Amino acid sequence: MRQNQNKKDSGVLVDVKGLKKYFPVQTSFLDTIFSKEIDFVRAVDGVTFQINSGEVFGLAGESGSGKTTIGRLILGLEKATEGSIIFDGVEITSIGQDELREMRSMMQVIFQDPMASLNPRMTIGEAVGHGLVIHDLGSKAEVQAKTHAILEKVGLIPSNFFYNKYPHQISGGQRQRVVIARALVTNPIFILADEPIAMADVSVRALLLDLLIYLKEELELTYLFITHDLATAKYICDRIGVLYLGKFAELGQLEDVYRKPLHPYTQALMAAVPVPNPLERRETEMPEGEIPNPINPPSGCRFHPRCPIAEAICSAEEPELRELLPDHLVACHFAERFLDQ
Repeated sequence: MRQNQNKKDSGVLVDVKGLKKYFPVQTSFLDTIFSKEIDFVRAVDGVTFQINSGEVFGLAGESGSGKTTIGRLILGLEKATEGSIIFDGVEITSIGQDELREMRSMMQVIFQDPMASLNPRMTIGEAVGHGLVIHDLGSKAEVQAKTHAILEKVGLIPSNFFYNKYPHQISGGQRQRVVIARALVTNPIFILADEPIAMADVSVRALLLDLLIYLKEELELTYLFITHDLATAKYICDRIGVLYLGKFAELGQLEDVYRKPLHPYTQALMAAVPVPNPLERRETEMPEGEIPNPINPPSGCRFHPRCPIAEAICSAEEPELRELLPDHLVACHFAERFLDQ
């Protein structure tokens, strides 16, 4: 069986540069014939960032901002329209499917909805051990032993009780632990956690986050943590990138972004976090409207139609992502206004 690959030198594990993903809009047959131009959904439109070994990098933003698409591109589940993705020293946007398949066991995903991602006809033991079978990582006895061990590692104790059960026979929180176990059974070094607690009961969300933190330290993992909830991100992330319509609005150490958000969109997301006191109220108003159509995004700054401080330049010129504080980048023409607040 493959040796543990988690013990590696610290450094950049994932290096993303100028990443774009455009999905062609499906139209009718006649529209395809007579249309002069093809419309595209600009799901990801030029993002650059790095994920260091051993850290939790968060991607936050509203639905439709491009978070999940970035994760799928990094895993090679989608083909990039443009840009570069280097994973553990390998440029995965240019390698073949056979080479990518060999790397699959090193990169795994925890899905949002365990009922949708688990095969209802497979027992828990079969589902968790399936990755080992696919990658030929042991004999039948070794696969069974590894499956029992990882089930107990995620808190499904005793593993014999869960091994032969089906997904519908256990609780939602237990199903989410099964999905986590399935992601870890191949001994990966990188985990894409796509809203991993969104479908869990409120009463068990903190327990699942604590489990993810424990497993990260115990197994020396690196996470890309996708969430729309900044309160959840604050609990687990080391750094965070705030996405809006396929581009970064703000990027930096989580503590710095929370302490001094420099983009109006980040400030709006902060205002949406509930205050744990019924007598207190947020003073920051939420922006009006919804995220614009990614097929035809606004000119200039993409947030300007909803921004409370937008001026003429915002609709004419797209702001660059620039470093205003050490390791704290923001894409806003007027971000300096918030430096002294």
